[in-house]
Amino acid sequence: MAQDTAQQAPTAPATPARALLPLILPAAAVGVGASLLYLLVSGAAEQLQGVLWGALPDALGIGRYSVLWTLIMLTATGIAVGLVVWKVPGHAGPDPATLGLNAPVFAPVVLPGLLLATALMLAGGPSLGPENPIIAVNVALAFWLGRKLAPRTPGPLWSVLAEAATIGALFGTPVAAALVLSEALAGKQIRGALWDSLFAPLAAGAVGAMTTTLLAHPTFDLGLPPVSGPRWGELLAALVIAPLAALFGMCAVYAFPYVHGAFKRLRHPMAALPAGGLVLGLLGALGGHLTLFKGLSEVRELAHNPDGWTAGQFATMSAVKLAALLIAASCGFRGGRIFPSVFIGSAFGLAAHALVPGVQPAVGVAAGVLGMLLAVTRQGWVSLFTAAVLVASPTIIALLCIASLPAWLLVTGRPQMQLRADGTAIR
Repeated sequence: MAQDTAQQAPTAPATPARALLPLILPAAAVGVGASLLYLLVSGAAEQLQGVLWGALPDALGIGRYSVLWTLIMLTATGIAVGLVVWKVPGHAGPDPATLGLNAPVFAPVVLPGLLLATALMLAGGPSLGPENPIIAVNVALAFWLGRKLAPRTPGPLWSVLAEAATIGALFGTPVAAALVLSEALAGKQIRGALWDSLFAPLAAGAVGAMTTTLLAHPTFDLGLPPVSGPRWGELLAALVIAPLAALFGMCAVYAFPYVHGAFKRLRHPMAALPAGGLVLGLLGALGGHLTLFKGLSEVRELAHNPDGWTAGQFATMSAVKLAALLIAASCGFRGGRIFPSVFIGSAFGLAAHALVPGVQPAVGVAAGVLGMLLAVTRQGWVSLFTAAVLVASPTIIALLCIASLPAWLLVTGRPQMQLRADGTAIR
């Protein structure tokens, strides 16, 4: 008995409450600030989008989403972002192809250009979301302001709080932040209990989520009919669609270094970004207006009428959007890949529903998004969480957990959609 006790690993002592309580106020401040910045940038981009894709073409007598206007707007967006990257101090940060959700602390001079490039991108139509640059800006602001206002607080804590707050604000719930951080902590030696380490980030994520919810009322629920089951058919559909979506996403992942290298050979942002914008305009003309922008509003339009397009049309939109994501991420636009991946996976799943009507739309969408996000982000918890909240059905969670297993086996250990400084893919 004594020998067995001696062989047991020592239990890490829990952090006392008096050490955690002082973290609540900084976490709350970061949560509010991160949410407000996200809402400010998103709101400004939406207003600009309304002008660029509504008032301006109407005044000129050009169709809002005509081929001509789509080509003009995407190319012009490439020129505008190229000017920011070229001329604005800080050059809008490093090559976005080398960055993921966990951003380094940028120098303050980088932030104005990065925010401007992000707002222009969101308004202009490239297929990227706001998550990566908004997280990067919030992390830098929290770090630099936190070090000045509370110099005794460890610097890395400000970065963690800002990341959690921004993820909470983006998804409207702190659960996403807790899942992402717990995944990040999995490979690290944690001092004390896991919940102690998540206490302050969870507070920041909760405040960020509540601020966004109270001010903007976001929702990820697509309003699809709830899953009736579970039945063997739904399980089989999820087990087939999720790995196929993962394989589909891996096509872009494997092409990423080569497409990025082709744009890199243009050697100047005023060459690479306008060229990328032109290609995106051609893709937008091919796929239609639903394949433009970050994709969250557009995927709701698909979900409101899951039988409104044929399997071929859904498949075309999915393929065009994946190509647009690949081009936008390769040529230098500042943005994240989660939101467009949601559109790609949803269209992929609805194509399966249109091809096999027995596949329920909710199952197709959730499984398609799961597989696509696993391939593009390599974030297991984010993929499961995002796929589950889109359909808001308790039944879907068990199906997704099972379907994630073969999909994960297809992507783990493979190249990621993130590059090293030398242009090679991270594994």
